[in-house]
Amino acid sequence: MDNILVIGAAGQIGSELVIELRKVYGSEHVFATDIKQAPPDVVEGGPFQILDVMDDKQLIHFIIRHKINQIYHLAAVLSGNAEKLPTQAWKINMDSLMNILEVSKMVHEVKKVFWPSSIAVFGPSTPRTETPQLTVMEPVTVYGISKLAGERWCDYYFKKYGVDVRSLRYPGLISYKTEAGGGTTDYAVEIYYQAIRNASYTCFLNKDTALPMLFMPDAIQATIKLMEAPRSNLSINCAYNLGGMSITPDQVYAEIKKEIPDFSISYVSDFRQDIADTWPQSVDDSLATKDWGFEQNYDLERMSKIMLKEIRHKLK
Repeated sequence: MDNILVIGAAGQIGSELVIELRKVYGSEHVFATDIKQAPPDVVEGGPFQILDVMDDKQLIHFIIRHKINQIYHLAAVLSGNAEKLPTQAWKINMDSLMNILEVSKMVHEVKKVFWPSSIAVFGPSTPRTETPQLTVMEPVTVYGISKLAGERWCDYYFKKYGVDVRSLRYPGLISYKTEAGGGTTDYAVEIYYQAIRNASYTCFLNKDTALPMLFMPDAIQATIKLMEAPRSNLSINCAYNLGGMSITPDQVYAEIKKEIPDFSISYVSDFRQDIADTWPQSVDDSLATKDWGFEQNYDLERMSKIMLKEIRHKLK
């Protein structure tokens, strides 16, 4: 059984991915790490350690000592926060990835690496509907630039050194377990929390801004399925498009209002609107379906019912 390292286990993706990986591989084989304390179910459900991925010496020592075979590197500064601290975000996002790639090149026991890309790699010159897997990519945000550069480095390390790096261009991810963390698509998490807390929400995107979104259970299953796919099945060396469902704030509002009739919304756009206007409205992920069997199981209606139910339970 492989030993797996998850870096960024306290984050939106990591906190849920660790739980699922432990179900598949066994709790003792999934090592959760972060620079901050993780949720109780992550810490108590298996090995957890504070680890700074920027410290390459500590990183390689951890990987060798625990005989790590797979690495999920999820730590990053997200799109909204990255615009506030551009040079710091670039350093964290890029240096941490390079540490992982270098360690994976040197330690031959590391067989596979997962690193998340994003629809932020696309830009205003990219076709905005059914964005193809291979297309023009001219990102205008620090986050998008770092993700595009990261894709190219991952492809380079695969071709040059045989490092098996796999990646998904995640759309906006929606989860009830972890609240918003500084991304452009965070409205789609905030709106459910505020609907229950205050029966009102001020959205930072315009009502008709369509963006690709995915419910977290679908994203987690896609991530694990990609990592378990035979390398020979993969036609993309690095990041696969992942589209999910294309939704607008107004559509999410209408779905919530079915269950909370007095819920109200207002729209006051901020700098994140400019970012969203450069991202795809929908993404063609047919290659992910063809190569390794990506499936989307949740639509807006089904997801909304679960979000409201689970957030009510959580806030109690």
